[in-house]
Amino acid sequence: GRFRAHAAVVSWGGWGVTSHGLPSSITMRITVATASLVMVAMPSMGFLPTVRHQGARAQRRNLRMAAKCDVMVVGCGLPSRGMGWFHSLQMLNGECPSAELNHIVEPWFLGGGKEGPAGEEFAAFKEEWEPKGCAFHASLETVPPPTGPRMALIAGRTADNPKLLRDVIEAGCTKVMLEKPGATTVADLVDMSAYAKEKGVDVYMGYNKNIASYITKAREVEAKTEGAKTKLVTLNAYERDELEECFTRNSEGLLKNMAIHELALAATFYGMRASNVETVEVNEENSECLTLGGFTDFVKVEFTMTTTEGTSVTIFADRCGGAEAMAIVSDSTGKEVFTSTLPDEALKAEVEKKMADFPDVMPYFWQQESDYRSLKERCAVMAVSNERGAPEGVATIEIAIAALELAEYLTPIMQKELM
Repeated sequence: GRFRAHAAVVSWGGWGVTSHGLPSSITMRITVATASLVMVAMPSMGFLPTVRHQGARAQRRNLRMAAKCDVMVVGCGLPSRGMGWFHSLQMLNGECPSAELNHIVEPWFLGGGKEGPAGEEFAAFKEEWEPKGCAFHASLETVPPPTGPRMALIAGRTADNPKLLRDVIEAGCTKVMLEKPGATTVADLVDMSAYAKEKGVDVYMGYNKNIASYITKAREVEAKTEGAKTKLVTLNAYERDELEECFTRNSEGLLKNMAIHELALAATFYGMRASNVETVEVNEENSECLTLGGFTDFVKVEFTMTTTEGTSVTIFADRCGGAEAMAIVSDSTGKEVFTSTLPDEALKAEVEKKMADFPDVMPYFWQQESDYRSLKERCAVMAVSNERGAPEGVATIEIAIAALELAEYLTPIMQKELM
């Protein structure tokens, strides 16, 4: 039979009679999903588990081990190229145990952009996954209200995010995961943060490098190295003839897009803020700024920021540099003492194989797929717990504000120096 138990877990450390006085032919196991105890006859065992009482926090932890968070992706984008598509695919393939993707909202490819080759690609993606239980929507208006905790993952156009954040909160989402940089301006991001706080909704950012092992390893070496200085490197694999399309599609600019991860790292771990940066040194020999398709942006840029407290960090971003990220630690003499890479040697062969097998997929997806997976899993676990706050290592919208402020501060300074 079953009976309700509000504060018990099973321990195999004891013998004899349990605290409930059960006979020796009975043992118990927790059914986490229902938080009830199921009695199972085991006459041959001759011993019993003991029952250890637990608090409310442990009960919630046990419950969410089996529960899944209802997830909705807003702004899926084009298969093989859209960040929302890659997030969706990981959840649909069951790579995030605590996340269940039930709804994909894609206004463009299910609306005005459904005609043509790109629309056909998205239609094929929909046809593959809709029969398996994921509903596709052209608008949030057709998404049914949640019956429990729901997390929205917003990965559409950056300019649309302020409205989308409000819309998903009004639609009942209890947590939001927002792809970087979150908004096109600091003012918009500040307004979004204030609205979410007013509604009691935590907003997490897709800054996966904050939890990446290559950054963790570099910071460990940095902490042990006297006078250490760190250089953060990010490389993309665009060809020169693809830059105009890249500038147009990422019109917010390199610092607000590609290098925003590194600015978030600078804000998180080095205390960089637009208000405390004292000097900005641009390495002109390793930088290039062009105007293409009406947009002025960096092809590559290397710069060092130093705060009023004397803390320094260097960032180098190159759109045509390859498919890699690095953290390089130097000592007080400038000698490089440690380099960690993403992907590392163990991962590189796997990434290269996937790039060869799936040439249409953006290479950096494969580089960072484990970090993307871990980030969504941490956020989903927190969402299903109904607890407030951020998971360990996950950047919040406040870090996003600091990173975007840095981008807006740095861009005109460095463009002026390079143009």
